Formats: sequence, structure tokens, C-alpha cells
Amino acid sequence: MSLRIAVIAGDGIGPEVIREASRALTTVAAASGRSLSLTEFPWSADHYLKTGETLPKGALAMLQERFDAILLGAMGDPRVPDNRHAADVLLGLRFQLDLYVNYRPVKLFHERLCPLKAVTPPDVDFVVFRENTEGLYVMMGGNFKKDTPDEVATDVDLNTRKGVERIIRHAFEFAVRTGRGRVTMSDKSNVLIHAHDLWQRTFRAVAAEFPKIEARHLYVDNLTLQIVRDPRQFQVIVTSNMFGDIVTDLAAGLQGGLGMAASGNIHPGKLSLFEPVHGSSPPLAGKDVANPMGAILTAGLLLEHVGWAEEARRVEEAVAWAIRNDALTPDVGGRLGTRETGEAIAARLR
Repeated sequence: MSLRIAVIAGDGIGPEVIREASRALTTVAAASGRSLSLTEFPWSADHYLKTGETLPKGALAMLQERFDAILLGAMGDPRVPDNRHAADVLLGLRFQLDLYVNYRPVKLFHERLCPLKAVTPPDVDFVVFRENTEGLYVMMGGNFKKDTPDEVATDVDLNTRKGVERIIRHAFEFAVRTGRGRVTMSDKSNVLIHAHDLWQRTFRAVAAEFPKIEARHLYVDNLTLQIVRDPRQFQVIVTSNMFGDIVTDLAAGLQGGLGMAASGNIHPGKLSLFEPVHGSSPPLAGKDVANPMGAILTAGLLLEHVGWAEEARRVEEAVAWAIRNDALTPDVGGRLGTRETGEAIAARLR
């Protein structure tokens, strides 16, 4: 049976990096003698500005019925000041598909990509799980007396026992499955005494079910310090939506920057969405300078999720080979363009 992937290239540099991720997918499938089909959808700022449509009616049901996974580029365009199209497509799919796991591997492929001194690839190899459907990203809140000297603005940090427990449990189960011995939970319960006390109590309860896994807690400000001071101490990190967003960008700096960072928005066992995390970067669009490695590694996560483990391993190995052999874009010290880097990785996959 063919693996069916929906492709949404998005805005800015999205189409350029997704082109190379798609090339990697079709190449590794062909080399393995497996069947894979890619179906592109035009949902982007261009589409919205032409049609007024963001995510079409019935799109969610169609994606669930016809596809095994979604590959997304980047969303965001200054021509749409409120980025409504991005919210409807990206956040809409996250919430409507209940993609509660944001999966961010942090892996250093070569020491020259890391800004920390005397750090080698074995020192930076951990995973961050970010709760992906609650917290401050639910957009609950509002303004009172807007645009007056007495204006009040609020946003709600929404946390449920169900939501907190399932992401923490996922982190422990991942640690067991992958042979990792430590799970670190990070919050700010010394200030957010109600919402993050829920994280504390739930973490302790779930950790008790996994006595062979070391359960550790760090406040998020200390976590950011410790990631930079000594990344070797981390194996699995689990945290809230907002903190996960911030911490994973910091962690990406250890692996060579956002151009190297891959992510998955996952509901285990169900249709999930995979996207590189670097953003749309409109000033770089069309210049053939964007790093496609984050998108290609994201394609590898997609393959891992659908059970193509050997193909996922080969994609990661091809990226590592490209780094060792200087097939790099300028952001990580190379001289190749987006297309040339993608072509080099595809040639290795063949």
C-alpha cells in the first residue's frame, strides 16, 4: 500500500525547503522499493489573498480520510498582518486534529555546528515534548477599555488534568521505548501556583508508574540555564506549550540553528502533521539560501511516525553525511544553495 502524504508548502521559504523534503521522501521510497504519493495543497498567503479562503470547508475530514500524514512548510506573510491564514491552517489543524504532542529532537550532527566550546555530538542528543493544545495558546482572553489609558488585557493559561497527564505519560513511555533513563519536567510552579501545581502533582503521579526512570523537575528559567551550561544531563524534557516553544528554539541553537530543527505535531496512532520550525522568513524567499535540512529531517520524523523506521534512519544518515562533506547552506558555514544541498542529500539517498 502506498504511503499517502498531504503537502502544504506554505509561505516564504516554505515551498523551497518542502521541495527538497519531498525530493528526499520520493528518493528514499524509490531506493527502498516502496510506494509513496505526495498531494500538494495551495493553502498559503497567496491562496488567501486571491480567494479569501484559509482552510477550506471539509478539509479536515478530507485529510483524515485520504492521507497518512501531513507535511507542512512554514506559515506567515507580512501581506496578511494578522496572519489569519496561518492561524486557521497551522493552529486549526493542531487543535482540530488534537495533535497534543509536539516532538522536537535536539541532535548535534557535527561539533562545528554547536556554539558551545568542547561540545561533541554525543553531548547534545535529547528530545523535548511540548504540550501542544493547551496553555497560553488557546487564545482565551481579551481586552477591556481597549486603546484607552485604562486598558486591561488578559490571556488565559489553560491546563487540564487530561492534557497534562497525556503529554507527561507520552514522555515517560518514549523514554522506556527508546532506552532513555531520565525525564525532566519543567514548569514555573513557584509563580504560576495553580496551573503549574497541576503539572507538579501529575508529574509525580505518572512518574510513580515508571520507577526505573529518573524523574527530575526544573523551573523553566533554570532549565534554560542548564541546557546551555551542560546539555549532556538531558535525555527527555517535557513541558508546557509556551515554555516548550521557547526552550526548543534555545535548544535548536545547540544543533546549528533553526535551519537544522525538525518537529512533529502528533496524535499517536492518528493523522499527524510534520513541519520544520524555522518560520517562513519572507526576506529570504526565492533567494535559494534557506537551509533545507530541518525540512528533510522533518520528513524523516514523518517516516518514523508511520513505521518506515529504516527509511527514517537513512534520511538522518544522509543529512549527517552532507554535513560531514560540506554540502551546507551559508547559515551553517557552507556555500551551497537550497537546491544544491537537497540534491546532494538525495544523491546520497539513492
